[in-house]
Amino acid sequence: MRWKRTIQLLDVHAEGEIGRVAIGGVPKIPGDTIAAQLHWLNTDPKGDELRRFLCLEPRGAPIGSVNLLLPARHPEADAAFIILQPDQAHASSGSNSICVTTALLESGIVEMKEPETIVTLETAAGLVKATATCRDGRCEKVRLTMVPSFVHELDVAIDTSHWGKIKADICYGGIFYALVDVGQIGLTIEKANAAGLVQAGMILKELINRDIKVVHPEIPAISGVAYVMFRDTEADGTVRTCTTMWPGRADRSPCGTGNSANLATLYARGKAKVGDVFTSKSIIGSEFEVGLQAVTEVAGRPAVIPTITGRGFTFGLTQVALDPFDPHPNGFALTDVWGPAAGEI
Repeated sequence: MRWKRTIQLLDVHAEGEIGRVAIGGVPKIPGDTIAAQLHWLNTDPKGDELRRFLCLEPRGAPIGSVNLLLPARHPEADAAFIILQPDQAHASSGSNSICVTTALLESGIVEMKEPETIVTLETAAGLVKATATCRDGRCEKVRLTMVPSFVHELDVAIDTSHWGKIKADICYGGIFYALVDVGQIGLTIEKANAAGLVQAGMILKELINRDIKVVHPEIPAISGVAYVMFRDTEADGTVRTCTTMWPGRADRSPCGTGNSANLATLYARGKAKVGDVFTSKSIIGSEFEVGLQAVTEVAGRPAVIPTITGRGFTFGLTQVALDPFDPHPNGFALTDVWGPAAGEI
C-alpha cells in the first residue's frame, strides 16, 4: 500500500467520551509554544487540512476528539497535546486529558509506576497535573489538577426568539463556556432529549458569539465561547451536565473543563469553598468527581483551581491513512448524522 500519510491512534474513552490519541506519525506543528501551535492549527490551511483529515468522514466521525501528542515545551511537562474536533483545534479538555494520560501510561510512552504515577501535561491553556492510580499495568483512574478557572460575567441576558430572555454565565475552565440552567429551555438532561439540547446549544452559541467577545487575558490564542453547557442540580447536590458541541452533538462525559468553569461560578456565588467535593453526572449517567483545591487570581480576577477525577479506557488501536488517489483528502460531513450545522463544513 502506497499511502501518502499515516497516523497511529490509540483509541480511548473517558467516561463514555471518545478521545483518540495520536501516538505516531504526527507531523511537525509550527510554533514556539503550544498556544502558538494551537493558533497555527486554527489559522493555517495546512493545519485545517490535518484536522479535517482526522476528524471528518470517511476517517473520522461526529463523536469524539483526536488528541495530537506533541513534544513538551515546558521543562516540567512529560508531554504536550492539542485537541482536534470538527470545528477547530481546542486548548484544553478534562476528558481528553484523562484519555491522554491513560494512553501515555498504558502504551508505555511514560513509565507507569504503581500504585500512583504523576504525569504533567502541557496544554495551550497551561499545565495540567494528572495523578493516575495504577494497578496490574492498568490506569484505574486519573485525578486532574486543572488550570485556573474564572468567571468572565454572570447572568448575561440573551434575547432569543425560541425561549425569550435566557440567562447564561460566561466562564473559563480551560476554554470559554456559556453555562445555562437547562430549565430555561424547557428540557431536562437525559438521553432522550439529546437532540433537543444540542439544537438549543447551537442556537445559543451562535447568538452569544455574535454579541459577546471573550479573550483570555493572558493567552490571546484562546478566545470565543467554545461550548454551551446545560446544567441542573439534583436533590442530593449532584450536578447534571450536557455540553453541546459543534456541529451538533452532546459530550458523553460530564465535561472536565465545563465543570471547572461551573465551579468558578459556584465559588463566585458563595456556593463552594476550598475543600468541597461533589459529583457531576453526564447525559449518559457517567460521573466525574469535582473538587475545589485552591483559589488564586488570573490577571487580577478571582479564580479557582479545580480537580477532576474520572476513568479512561482503551478500546482499540487504529492506523489512519491517506491513499494518494482518495478524492476526499479533506473529508466531508453530511447533515443526516452531523446535524444542520454540517452544511457549513
